[in-house]
Amino acid sequence: NATRRQRQMCIRDSIMIDLSTEYLGLKLANPLVPSSSPLTGELDSAKQLEDAGASALILPSLFEETIEHEQKQLEQFVHSQALGFYEADSYQPIPEEYDSELDNYLDRIQQFKSALDIPVIASLNGISTSGWIDTGKELEQAGADALELNVYYIAGDPNMSGEDVENRYLQLLTDLREHITIPVTMKLSSQFSSVGNMVLKLQQAGAKGVSLFNRFYQPDIDLETLRIKPHLELSSSMESLLRIRWIALIRGRVDLSIAATGGFHDTDDVIKALLVGADITHLCSVLLQTGPQHITVIKQELESWLEENEDDSVAQMKGSVSQQCAINPAALEHSNYMDVIKSYGQL
Repeated sequence: NATRRQRQMCIRDSIMIDLSTEYLGLKLANPLVPSSSPLTGELDSAKQLEDAGASALILPSLFEETIEHEQKQLEQFVHSQALGFYEADSYQPIPEEYDSELDNYLDRIQQFKSALDIPVIASLNGISTSGWIDTGKELEQAGADALELNVYYIAGDPNMSGEDVENRYLQLLTDLREHITIPVTMKLSSQFSSVGNMVLKLQQAGAKGVSLFNRFYQPDIDLETLRIKPHLELSSSMESLLRIRWIALIRGRVDLSIAATGGFHDTDDVIKALLVGADITHLCSVLLQTGPQHITVIKQELESWLEENEDDSVAQMKGSVSQQCAINPAALEHSNYMDVIKSYGQL
């Protein structure tokens, strides 16, 4: 028996831990993917992220408002110049060195694709279909491996129904899918009345993945000026629990990639997301706070956890604590509510 145990231990020691995962049809070396942030927007920091172990990265978002504002400014400039030189209708002196935000974004994709060995995922942030079809085609032609649609939309109009909001997302996705071939993932809010049903509708409309959940930044009020002012606060690990719960509920009920995003800071957060069924976990706030090297720490600790729990791969652990596989699946739903309340007095 002792000899058999020793032999099993030797076999175990010879097994390499496989951290690879599949996301949007892309084979990734591990599930650690930096999401949109200043770190993913510059080549130097992008290289640092790759060197630290990032398996892919999401570029900073290209904003619909920025492109529209830039286009209006350019049209106004051209119009003013035309009025100033009415004797020459064709004289429209647009500066030759002028580069639009879209031009810079496309250049960044090409630059990153040439310098990095990991997939580069573009990100579009907007609420309408105007202009996104052509933009999506240009992002694909520039070499983006996939496209994340971040539909950052607050339904503040009481006359807009939940169905209207859903249709906005679905229409944007459908229009883009008709014109591009790279995989598209939708970054969603948690504020849909039925998150699972919305994910299923997006899958049926052609989405290859969803990212759960978007963080809506809350505006503040300046009490001296009584003006609304922007307020940015980085995430905390507590926010990850909402994501973990919903991923556990939908894993196995839909057939598309799932990214966990918002509140993933340490290795425990990442492990929990993978156990409930996430294919990847996005990292953002923690990297801004501690630097790209934190990816190496999480990667090493994830390998150690798998070894200690006798799992050979991320694929083996992934989804093992989703609702369909959990020992106590009811704990993910309302039936656990009273237990949570009672547990407070026991702390």
